[in-house]
Amino acid sequence: MARTFRRQRQTAPIADLNVTNLIDLGFTLLIIFMIATPLINQEQKIDINLPTETKRAQEKPDPKQRFQVVSIDRNGQYFWGNRRIEFGDLAALFAEEARRPEPAVIRIRADWNLQYQKVISVVDELKKHNLLKVSFDTQAAD
Repeated sequence: MARTFRRQRQTAPIADLNVTNLIDLGFTLLIIFMIATPLINQEQKIDINLPTETKRAQEKPDPKQRFQVVSIDRNGQYFWGNRRIEFGDLAALFAEEARRPEPAVIRIRADWNLQYQKVISVVDELKKHNLLKVSFDTQAAD
């Protein structure tokens, strides 16, 4: 029994639509987004015990404002975002940030056991580059 693949009428529209490939593509994209979304939303994982403060109402940050994080862990190691850097490299990074038309707010995350002078050194370097929008990250007291 042979099947003919000719249409009876040449002017009639083809009514067959195979959506199997589209469904496969949709499921593939769904799986990719399910795997990628937690990685995108993941914040930096530098082990820092932040200083505590009393609980109070938090201000809503400006959604247009950009933030850049400088972290100092308990061993005195500096991080620019997630990248480990030396203190001497901070000056170049701050200078680059100061040249932008809208410099970011610098968030300082310092371990609470850290020698206080390390934080003051970062703040001093920020002042040298006229980066005056600074935020200190803390955690709420229980």
